[in-house]
Amino acid sequence: MNIKIQFLTLLSFVLLGACDSPNKSGNTQQPTLADYQVGEKWVWKYKGVTTTGEVRSDGTDTRMIVRMNEGLGMTIGNDTIPLTDIVKPDESETPKYDWPLKVGKKWRYENNWTSQDGTTGSQSQNAEVLSYQEETVEAGTFMAYTIKYTGKTTNSRGYNAEEEEVWLYAPAVKTFIKLTQSQGDFLYAEELIEYSIPN
Repeated sequence: MNIKIQFLTLLSFVLLGACDSPNKSGNTQQPTLADYQVGEKWVWKYKGVTTTGEVRSDGTDTRMIVRMNEGLGMTIGNDTIPLTDIVKPDESETPKYDWPLKVGKKWRYENNWTSQDGTTGSQSQNAEVLSYQEETVEAGTFMAYTIKYTGKTTNSRGYNAEEEEVWLYAPAVKTFIKLTQSQGDFLYAEELIEYSIPN
């Protein structure tokens, strides 16, 4: 299993997965630049293991809002992505999120990707918003949507696996607070352990 699949999936969620609080009708819209501030910070812990117990990934991931020459940006690893790219609406007919989010909503998600080693692949999933309720993770308790994705991932090296992903998405922090994923013989989990904004 190509671990890069996991990080590409995560990156797409973080880059496209921001939204503000639900409006009075119960829908959650995608945010604008005004919803972020310099110094805002998220830290997740993650771990990926095979069904035989082999650990393939284990660590933490930190994102922070910083000032760039052209405005605000988000640090992702060694890169800084302009915030205008992160809040840009996804024009795809099969998006990761079909805004606005609302309990009971269903859609189709499809994604094609190329990893750094040249491997190409695709994801094809059915998505559904199952609930919106209080959820507790290490970083605290938040109102969050539970979004379930089921489908398959394939790549040009012959990999083909059924997968199921459950994301807990909290509008108050503009991203996910927990992810659990099973993909073939690989199990992956990620949880928000810290969220902070400047005083």
